[in-house]
Amino acid sequence: MTKLIIIMLSAVFINNYVLSRFLGICPFLGVSKKLGSAAGMSIAVIFVMLMATAATYPIEKYLLEPNGLKYLQTIVFILVIAALVQLVEIVMKKYTPALHHSLGVYLPLITTNCAVLGVTILNIDEGYTFIEAMVNSLGSGLGFFLAMVMFSGVRSTIEGSDIPESFKGLPITLVAAAITSLSFLGFGGVIENLFA
Repeated sequence: MTKLIIIMLSAVFINNYVLSRFLGICPFLGVSKKLGSAAGMSIAVIFVMLMATAATYPIEKYLLEPNGLKYLQTIVFILVIAALVQLVEIVMKKYTPALHHSLGVYLPLITTNCAVLGVTILNIDEGYTFIEAMVNSLGSGLGFFLAMVMFSGVRSTIEGSDIPESFKGLPITLVAAAITSLSFLGFGGVIENLFA
């Protein structure tokens, strides 16, 4: 149980896919302008990460590895993720059309979101069991959610601030993203030492 807690907390804080591993930057920068859009995108990513791990882990362990097809891993995983994103998009369009519209082009981009693909591949590479992989995926999704919501707050503060002309737009957004990323470095030794 302790190992699962460490995996979860590490995925959220230390190995945050957006702020520490720099995966999933496109939706991080593109959808974080409004809190509602950031939260909606994050929930969709959490769902896709969990479902992608639940689908790709058995495919890897029982189909690709035993048959010597590990070289097809990336292609197969992308196809599975694409199918799951299509499912999420259909459900969102039907039940939450306003959120679907606000996410725009970024929802289909979950298909190629390297954070989702990264989670599924790194779960295999880290040698996690199925339960550990699911916990890591949940933690990674929650870390994505935390990063998106935090950065949405940062961006709303920036919009109300007096910024020098040369920093307006993308430059101040990138500076703010870097500072937000630095805030997660402090968690580096904390999680491991909690259970030592």
